[in-house]
Amino acid sequence: MLILFLADKLTERHMTRSIAFIWLLLASSLDAGEIHSHVTITPGLTKKRVTLPAYQLRGALVKSPAQTSTSVDELSRVAVYLEGPGLSVGKPLHLEMKQHNRQFEPDILLVPVGSAVSFPNADPIFHNVFSLSQAKAFDLGYYPLGQSRTLQFDKPGIAQVYCHLHPNMTAGIVVVPSAWYGQPESDGNLVFSEVPTGDYRIVAWHRSAGFLGTRIHVPENGSVDIELSLPLLDKKRE
Repeated sequence: MLILFLADKLTERHMTRSIAFIWLLLASSLDAGEIHSHVTITPGLTKKRVTLPAYQLRGALVKSPAQTSTSVDELSRVAVYLEGPGLSVGKPLHLEMKQHNRQFEPDILLVPVGSAVSFPNADPIFHNVFSLSQAKAFDLGYYPLGQSRTLQFDKPGIAQVYCHLHPNMTAGIVVVPSAWYGQPESDGNLVFSEVPTGDYRIVAWHRSAGFLGTRIHVPENGSVDIELSLPLLDKKRE
């Protein structure tokens, strides 16, 4: 009888803890709001372009991508993320930034902390991938068609990526500090859902315009609207 009594008590205690845990999950999901952001690109200041020195290695000639009059979708080059205390980190990913037609594809990559990025060479020439950024300084050396290098990014920040051999090749890897990140739609809109109630900083980054950040308060069971206007450099004078 004593054993049955103790078993019942243990079962009762386990059920009580389970119910409390469920209520905690429900409460945490209720104390969450949404962030509705809208990103716009505006004319900004100009600056001269600084290029890195190029070096020659053996390999077949690959023409540079043809320049067209078609305007580039600058919103596709914008990264938006949320930072602040108490925010969970996104699940690490394994993504790819290919070297193709003397370009990095894609030229903007968003990855959570701890993610790995592969850099396969799809050109019939040597390429090099390096960065001098504080978020991740590295040099993967020179390697030919068909080879790849993989690197893990374990610190939040922006890693500006270049190739020693081709100064026109540039890209940006945005290592985001939380699970709330993304790129705006073609209309500039981006929504972060189920954001815990609290005070945070929403950050937008563009390869030419740089950083734009503003502090926000996410209410309980509500939403906040944010306008993010990024000044774009005049490419004609870069």
